[in-house]
Amino acid sequence: MPRYRRMLAAPLGALLAPALLVAAGAFAAPTAAAQPSDAAGATVVKDPSCLIAPGSGPLCADPDTLLDVRIGDVRATQPSLGYDEVYYKLGRYSPEFSKDEINKKFDDWCEANGQQEAASVEPDATLLDSSSFTCTVPIGEETPDTIEPMKTVVIGPGGTLYLTDGHHTLTSFAEDLQGGLDTHVRLRVIGNLSGLPEPIFWQVMQDNKWVWLRDPSGNAVAPQDLPKGVGLSNFQDDPYRSLLYFARDIGYSADGAVPFQEFYWGTWVRENYAADVNAWDQNDWAASLALVQKISEAQVALDPSAVVDPVSGYTAAQLSKFDAWNDGEPADGGEWASLSAPYSSSKPGKLAYMTAYRSAR
Repeated sequence: MPRYRRMLAAPLGALLAPALLVAAGAFAAPTAAAQPSDAAGATVVKDPSCLIAPGSGPLCADPDTLLDVRIGDVRATQPSLGYDEVYYKLGRYSPEFSKDEINKKFDDWCEANGQQEAASVEPDATLLDSSSFTCTVPIGEETPDTIEPMKTVVIGPGGTLYLTDGHHTLTSFAEDLQGGLDTHVRLRVIGNLSGLPEPIFWQVMQDNKWVWLRDPSGNAVAPQDLPKGVGLSNFQDDPYRSLLYFARDIGYSADGAVPFQEFYWGTWVRENYAADVNAWDQNDWAASLALVQKISEAQVALDPSAVVDPVSGYTAAQLSKFDAWNDGEPADGGEWASLSAPYSSSKPGKLAYMTAYRSAR
């Protein structure tokens, strides 16, 4: 099942009744039957105008629509980013540091657009001009496997686009020297809640776990205080979230079973390893590698029933921790071998690109 598909925690009728009365205005209030929910449980409570003019732009988009958007037009559903994940991407995107035959940013864009990976790139290609490169899967020939990794969006009141997955990727596109906020990419619609008033909209977003309302210190964040767009300057830096990005598929499976998975694990890191993170020299590749190893080894040592995040009650098993470090592979294999490759390697690891980029900033 594609990630982030969740049924409403509250009964649909209980939410629809007040919402439709407020949203309908001069229109007759639609019945619950007129507000469909697809078979997989994606939530649909469209603006009443969509009943008169269905399909009129993003406001009326159905779940599973692949919606072309300008990345500067999306709103965030989390207050922070792991800056170092973005720095890794920017290091790899930079002509100064990249060792890829085809720059990774084009692979990332094609994957985010539902088209798998880059096939060919013109010498002067940029993310701003998608005609300057090609992807392996043409538009119209997408498959469930190529659509599954796409970033996701919920349509909110007034047709506002709320990004529910992909903040780091879209921020990397925005920060790329040949990209920017005018870059376009398709997002997969997972819900249309355009017919809900703001308070009920945000309650539904929380019920579906489509929003993360905690800052890097664990303090509550109000929905109105979330960033209004992507780009590093809009977000707080969360070093705990950065560490969990680098520990993916080493201490736990990044399977998307729980939305905002790395933030829940970040709570556990903050509560148990804050001193190590505070002393972390992020420009030091060896020190960064050692800290990721320490954190990921501690992850796999947890009892599966251990509560990782006291607020949600999620356990280590629910957050997909591995039973064995590096998923049972030796240190010279698996994801650890990829991560730990130094910059001198022909295929540097994520930490090598991150530290190279940070050191040159």
